[in-house]
Amino acid sequence: MEALDDLCTTRARGRQLCETLSFMILRVNQRAWGANGSASATAMEDSTAELEAGTVLLLPELAFRVLLEERVHFSPSIAAAKNVSFDPSTGRIGGARVEGGEQDALAAMLQRFSDSAEALAQALLPRYRGRLERARASFRPAEIAGRKTTWRHDDTRLHIDSFPATPVQGRRILRIFTNVNPEGRPRSWRLGEPFEDVARRFAAALRAPLPFSGELLRLVGITKSRRSAYDALMLQLHDAMKADVAYQEQATQTAVDFPAGATWLAFTDQVSHAAMAGQYQLEQTFLLPVEAMERPGQSPLRILERIKKRRLV
Repeated sequence: MEALDDLCTTRARGRQLCETLSFMILRVNQRAWGANGSASATAMEDSTAELEAGTVLLLPELAFRVLLEERVHFSPSIAAAKNVSFDPSTGRIGGARVEGGEQDALAAMLQRFSDSAEALAQALLPRYRGRLERARASFRPAEIAGRKTTWRHDDTRLHIDSFPATPVQGRRILRIFTNVNPEGRPRSWRLGEPFEDVARRFAAALRAPLPFSGELLRLVGITKSRRSAYDALMLQLHDAMKADVAYQEQATQTAVDFPAGATWLAFTDQVSHAAMAGQYQLEQTFLLPVEAMERPGQSPLRILERIKKRRLV
């Protein structure tokens, strides 16, 4: 990936550490979706610390192998919206336009990817073993560039991740992505400012929710569980970032391409990011309790609590 290599100017523990302005990308030599990869114990320990600091971990040699019979799924028409979702705990698939045996085959591909992502997380991040909760996986067959949507759902705008219907109540959002574009096209992102800089920039606009409003949202079915004050503030921050056109244009940010056949992971509740272009991506979400972190003070929960000077969960 020439664009990334041009940015890499320093060395750290045998891996390339790329830092330009406000973000970092750490290249890790992992070639397998499990414990038989080539990353050393030291590399894995360092990866955890870098990840918690807001770094994107790039595994450029780790491709997810799509089987020949699975190529039939590579069409935007397979999804009812921008992605097909998959629940690995139940095997249920959502957002797909296919039925019967074709849906079963699509679910099998997503199950295989979800299992691979789980194996990778366990191998690369041993500190989190037994604490990561595997959430939904997704397949994104639609082209990002040019897709018409509302500003709130426009992922080409810088944002941090927060879930309106499924509150995390302070838990971290860890995501593993892999670019499976069959034509070799990259996945183009922009990476923005560190989380604390973003949170302080918009802090005055972040309002505490009304008492008992989080429980009321659950009771009327708007959310699947109680929305904590933390969830409310993170949703406000997500929206404030996307709604501010001047911020989108002027914020410190850098473009980066993730090549086809590469995998990367990040705490997307912390890393300011925007997906600008690309088609055909697989994604697995995990949730992690803050207390399972090596440095809990770097979590968005603890940062927002310091800024607001109150407990948020």
